[in-house]
Parts: sequence; structure tokens; C-alpha cells
Amino acid sequence: MTKRAVLYTLLPLFVLASCNVTKNVPKGDYLYTGGKVKIEDKDLKKKQKKELQADLNTLLRPKPNTSILGLKPKLWIYNITKNAKKGPLKWIKKLGEPPVLFSKVKVDYNRDLVTNRLENRGFFQAYTTADTVIKKRKASMIYHAAAGPRYLIDSVNFVADSSALGKAIHNTAAHSLLKRGKNYDLEVIKSERERIDNRLKEEGFYYFSPENLIVEVDSTGKRHKVNLYVTIKKNTSEKAQTVYNINNVVIYPNFQPTDTLKGAMSTASRYNDFYVIDPQRTFRPQVFGRTMFFHKGDIYNRTDHNMSLSRLSSLGTFKFVKNRFFEVDSINNQLDAYYYLTPYAKKSIKAIVTGKTNSANFTGADFTLNWRNRNTFRGAELLTVSAYVGADVQFSGNNSSKHIQRYGAEANLSIPRLLTPFKARSTSAFIPRTKVTLGFDLLQRPDSYTINSFRTSFGYSWKESLEKEHQLTVFGFTLVKPKADSMYLREAANRPSLLRVIEDQLTFGPTYNFNFTNTHKEYRTNTFYFNGNVDLSANLTGLISGAKEERSNKIWGVPYAQYIRTEADMRYYRRLGVSSKWANRMILGYGYAYGNSRSLPFVKQFFIGGTNSLRAFKARSLGPGTYRDPHLGTDAITADQSGDIKLELNSEYRAKLFSIVNGALFVDAGNIWLLNEDTREHRPGTKFSKNFLKELAVGAGAGVRVDASILIVRLDVGIPLRKPWMPEGERWVVDKINFGDKVWRKDNIVYNLAIGYPF
Repeated sequence: MTKRAVLYTLLPLFVLASCNVTKNVPKGDYLYTGGKVKIEDKDLKKKQKKELQADLNTLLRPKPNTSILGLKPKLWIYNITKNAKKGPLKWIKKLGEPPVLFSKVKVDYNRDLVTNRLENRGFFQAYTTADTVIKKRKASMIYHAAAGPRYLIDSVNFVADSSALGKAIHNTAAHSLLKRGKNYDLEVIKSERERIDNRLKEEGFYYFSPENLIVEVDSTGKRHKVNLYVTIKKNTSEKAQTVYNINNVVIYPNFQPTDTLKGAMSTASRYNDFYVIDPQRTFRPQVFGRTMFFHKGDIYNRTDHNMSLSRLSSLGTFKFVKNRFFEVDSINNQLDAYYYLTPYAKKSIKAIVTGKTNSANFTGADFTLNWRNRNTFRGAELLTVSAYVGADVQFSGNNSSKHIQRYGAEANLSIPRLLTPFKARSTSAFIPRTKVTLGFDLLQRPDSYTINSFRTSFGYSWKESLEKEHQLTVFGFTLVKPKADSMYLREAANRPSLLRVIEDQLTFGPTYNFNFTNTHKEYRTNTFYFNGNVDLSANLTGLISGAKEERSNKIWGVPYAQYIRTEADMRYYRRLGVSSKWANRMILGYGYAYGNSRSLPFVKQFFIGGTNSLRAFKARSLGPGTYRDPHLGTDAITADQSGDIKLELNSEYRAKLFSIVNGALFVDAGNIWLLNEDTREHRPGTKFSKNFLKELAVGAGAGVRVDASILIVRLDVGIPLRKPWMPEGERWVVDKINFGDKVWRKDNIVYNLAIGYPF
């Protein structure tokens, strides 16, 4: 039986079984299909009523059976596998769910929940009634909520005495979340208590908590208005009203869960104004001088508390970081701060198998062996030495292409401080780092070429905050030495652009990268991502040597590259609902080669197309400009069209289909161009001009993603809508779409199998 026949057979059965969802509902009961709240209030605006109803609907319990497009697949699975005790049906049974019965619905409980939520939102005169709707063997609930008038805040009063705590609370009034004329809302009142507590924690009130505050409500004044009084509870303890100072700071860097402090202080050594319990001298005490924000005599504040813990954690040396404060018996209003640090094993070895995909449509795997030393020079330095072997296979279009074999080794030293000729101190919660890298890579494309690459770099990385990160490579050096096979050389004789891949390449100079993202704040409606970088090579060297002609100056017999390259990746995400999102991306790239180089080195040029780019076009097959490689699809050499300028635009709608399966609809557009005319191969239409918008490629498609959290497998199918290599006026090819034509499908449908989201 063919797949299509199976589908046509199962689909009617599925629909039929879905209709019989009450099969296992007991006699005298009903299948509960859900409840909804209807607000009956003419004074509320349509948008306010819609938002309020959506909030109230989330309160109703129980939730009905899962429904997709009106069908209940999980209930259907339960119905057909209920009595299964062995075989495949027993395993499938776990995916089902029993019917939600109407007899389990607590109507009075739900009604009270709705009324209480309305009162908390300021509708003090709200009341709710409930109606049952029964249709055959199904039942649902409708809760009619009469909200009544919403009360507004008429005044906010901070009632405080002359004590230190009273004055501190009164001083926070200017930044209160409670505003005159705003709606009364219990959630805002709770947030106000937490805001005041956070402010007091910055001023030394260590034992204070939000529960020590009460906001009294008086509604006896003006009609539908309330007066709020922020006061300290009468039973607030003396400790909660006291400002505390830091006495001793004690750090225990080799703490184990079974250890106690008994007798440990006798082995403590003093460094500056804190103590370190480290008789084995595992760590140099200067490490903690760069992480601790508390000092003897400081007033306790939560910022320094959290910053110290964050820095200790970001060292990457400690598995557990704990902190406790103890009152000093002999001195009033003093706290001793203890830090218990449990280190990782100093040395470790790890084997890693990684699945990956890249913009060239290559999907493959790596096997990496890592050796780590987490405290190399007793300063929490991290030394990582790794070796890897990998293989990639290209899946795109309607057939597979060449495979790639990769081998390499790398040594990385990460030092938790900035090694600079001048004193540099960071005040963020993250440890700045100095990074040194040394690596070697070998890439082999059978019957094409072999590339040996040596690289080293020295630079810094630091984070301003959780959202902003900087990376500055003061000096980066890369030497690439390719070797081509005879088959590749024969092909390159007719296609000079292929020679760029196998040219010796030498780049050296600084790079800078800035990254901003707030996408971790998934609760936000709008989130953003930005990554920008600048890459410079041999600018000063070329200026000193006076390089004017291409490849005229050499180092160790290899012409060095002289260029300025910059790229910006900007993304915008808009949350459309609980399980849907609109994702957008724009990439701008520009490279300017001069002096000793006429064009960017091949590894620094821009490419477009493929699984993470324009998915309706094969990787590296587009451009530059309106040029179309005549050999594309006719030879064994993989397409490698590259450019000095890049523009890419992507827009994608993502939505959950069911369980861990998500779907997407996307549109991609873009192209690459050369900055100068191609005099080597004489490719027409490759130079960037004012008509660049007319030379954009456009594609669209749909995708399915299986999101298993630890791994996301993605299949995107794209078709071209606009082909820039066609004659002007014929570039839009929407009218030529013909899914019934086998030849059209072969030439136009591009399949992209990948791991992870495209952006």
C-alpha cells in the first residue's frame, strides 16, 4: 500500500474516531468541553473587555481535553488504546489523556475565583453567575461576570514615623508604582511592596521583608475612588528596623558539603580586609580580591551581595557558590559574611559528539576530545586543549553533494582578568577575561582540495550586563595554505574564480565584536538581537610598506591581505501569543580591500543561500549581483559564489502545531555583490550599483521543526519567487510556479535539513 493510500485510509478513521469522543464518558455524566467568562459591562471598552476576559479564562479549572482544529487527538488516542496491555498500542497509550468529566467541575469555586480576581483588579462591586450548556453528551460552562465600576486611586500616603526605617520608606515615595488616577490593582500593590523592600536592602535593612509592609485601602471617600496608606506593620521585629554593617568577610574556596567551620578559622589567612580558609594554597588570594564587592565596614546592600555571588559563579571554577550572613555576638548591628565555594575537579577530560549544520547546507557531526585545567596557575585560569575529527554531508535540493572531512586541534587559555599595561577594573557582575588561542585545522574535500590553516589570537571579552557583551581581539593571525587536486585544477583552468579558494592567505590584525540581546526575556512582546563586528587586516603594515598593487608585498613568501570588513546582524522578535512568534532578521555586510589586496580573502567574503540564509536557493549559488554561474548543477565542484557586499532580509512566522512539533512560514530576500568589476573572470552584472534593489533574490516556503529542547531538527522547503539572473522584467517567476510539473519541481524546490533555528 502506498503512503498516499495509507493517508486516505487513516484520515476518515481519525475523523470518525474524533467524532466519537464521548465513548468512555460514564452514563449520567458529560464530556466537559471547557468554560469561558463573558463580561457584561457596557462601560468597559472593547479592548479592555477582551484582555480582561482572556485573563479570567486562565483561572477556570479543570482544563478541557487538548483540542487541535476542533479535534481532540489525545482523547482519541486514549479511546482506542484504553484496554491495550501489550504491543505498540501500550506505548502509544502514554500519549493519550482520559476524558475530562463535567462532574469534576467545581462551579462555585470557579465563580469565586472570577469574582475575587475582578475585586483584585479594582472592580469592588463585581459578582458572577454561572450557566451550564449541555448538548448531547457534552457540557460547557459560561460565567457571566458583572464587573461594575472600576475604582481609581485618589491618593497615596506614606505613613512613617521618625525612625531610620520610617524615613527610609518615606524617601522611596517619589518612585512609587502607585499613582493617583491609576486603576486600583492588587498586583501593583504587591510589586510596590517588593520595590520598597529592594530599596531598603540597598540601605542596610538586611532582615526587612515585603511582609513587614501593609497597604491599607479606604474607599469611604469619593465615589469609586480609594485612598491608599503605606504603613509598617506594628509587629515588625527590631531586627527588621535595624541597619547592618559588614564585619568580617570569610572565603572558604575548598568547601565540601560535609565540612564544618569548627576549627577552620584557625587556618585562615588574611588578605587585605578579608580572610581565606585555604591551607593547601589552592588559589591565590588575589582571585577573590577581584570578585568580592563587600569590604569590612560597608553597609550591607543587595547589589554588592548579588554582584559578589555572580562574579564567583562566573569564574567557572566552582560547582557550588553559597553565602550566609551571621550576626556578630560581641558587636551590635554587624554581620559576618561567609562564602562557601565547592570547586570542580581541577583537571577533567570529556568526549563530545556534536550534530551541526551551517550556512552552506552541510549537515554533519564532530567528535571532540577536551582536556581541561580549571586552575592552571592558581588564579582560576581555564586551560582547554581539544582535538576533533568531523565529517559533513551536503543535503539540499533534490540530491546530495560532496562530503567534507575535518581534523584539528586547539588550545585556549582564559584568564579571569584583563592583562593590560594599564590598570583596568570592571564594575559589572561578570568577570572580564583575557583570552589566548592557538589552533590548527585541516579540511579535506575529496577530489577537490585540502586546506591547512594555522591561527592564533590574543584579546579580551567582557560583559557590561546580561544583555551586552564585547569581544576585542587585539591581535589575530591566520595563515591558510591550500593544496588542490588535479581534478579541481582542471576545472579552475576554465573558471578562474575557483582559484581564489586555493590561494595562500595571510591575515593579521584586530577585530571587535559587540552583541546585544534581550531575547532571554521571553515574557516580553518585543525582543531584539544585534551583533556587529569590525575586522581589520594589515592596515598599519600596508601603510608603512606602501603597498599599492595586488599581492605585491609578502611575509614568509605569502601575500598578506589588506582590508576593512564589517557586518551587522539585526533581529526582531514579536510574540503573537502563547505559542506563536514573528521573527525577522536583516544582515548587512561590507568589505573594502585595498593596497595589497584587490578583493577580500575568500574566507572573509560574504556568501548567501542555504539552510540559514535564503532557503529557496542552494548555498553559495546566488550572485554576485545578476550573475549566474553557468556551471551550476553541471559539475562536481560545489558552488562558491562570494562577494564584498551583502544584504539579506528574512521574515518568518512560527507557531506550535502540536506537542513538540512546530511549523513555520517564511519569506527570504537578498543578494551579494562585488565592490569592483570582476576583471579576472569577466563576470557581468557582479558590481554593486544604485540598482541593487532590482537585483534581490526572493524566496518563500514552509517548514516543520521538532523541538526536543536539547535538540531542534528542522526541515524547510523553499521555492524561488524572484530570480535576479533573469532578464529585467522577467525576474518575478511567481506565475511560473507549477507543482504538477516534475521538471519544475526538480529545478525549483529546495529542501533544507538542519539542526536549530535559522535565526
